Amino acid sequence: MILVTGASGNLGRAVANELLNRVEASEIAVLTRDKAKVADLEEKGIKVVQGDYDNYDSLVAAFKGVDKLYFVSGSDIANRMKQHENVVNAAKEAGVGLVVYTSFQRATDKKDSIIGFVAESHIGTEELLKASGLNYTILKHALYLEVLPLFLGENVVSSGTVYLPAKDGKVSFASRADMAEGGAAILASDGHENKEYEFGGQLSLGMEDVAKVLTELSGKEISYVSPEIEEYKQALAGFGVPQGAIDVTVGFSQGIAAGEFDGPTNELKDLLGRELVSLPTFLKATYSL
Repeated sequence: MILVTGASGNLGRAVANELLNRVEASEIAVLTRDKAKVADLEEKGIKVVQGDYDNYDSLVAAFKGVDKLYFVSGSDIANRMKQHENVVNAAKEAGVGLVVYTSFQRATDKKDSIIGFVAESHIGTEELLKASGLNYTILKHALYLEVLPLFLGENVVSSGTVYLPAKDGKVSFASRADMAEGGAAILASDGHENKEYEFGGQLSLGMEDVAKVLTELSGKEISYVSPEIEEYKQALAGFGVPQGAIDVTVGFSQGIAAGEFDGPTNELKDLLGRELVSLPTFLKATYSL
């Protein structure tokens, strides 16, 4: 049995659907706190089990009989490390055969780096898995192409400006859809025990590249402006953006500027045996250009 956590989220749901192309529905289960949110997966023949990263006993019960666990990292950054300890310890107690963990691509392994708010729990979880005695596979996800609309805003074309304090930093973006397909490919095959995979794109792309692609697609000149951090914070606050969202966006922007997410790789492309979703293809579809 393959169990996918985070099934009501974008990544977990995508992995579950991709698995349907590779194995029988009867071999797939998904973990969720709210079964109603994954009713569509249950209708496809996928088993739905209830569990919560904050409830250790629920995880042990959910993981019984699981051969491979696709472990989607939690979204509660403040409590994530404790939640991840629950998942790893429950997987060990339940006798899970392989844990496939969605970590992140980075340039350094320092928990106190400029992207420490992301790095600390991910690196800690990798260390926990390696020390657990469990078989593991670590998927180091690059920044999703899907975060670009969050950075750029829905009016980037009409405004004529890509506005982000990322300086000339570059990112090896890849789409969530491609990463989900890669995760499903690993879950549906053998030979991935105690390995790490870089799930990123083949190109290093900066915000200047994003502006150029938007210019070409829209036929309108789109420029890139990298403001100072304080100016950027004030601008977002002026638009009513919540402080938490501002802090996260600034944190990622500083990480991009520092080159923390610049790690071009062929590993995901080679695993899928095809070209990945490109920046132009993604932006064209996202902004209807």
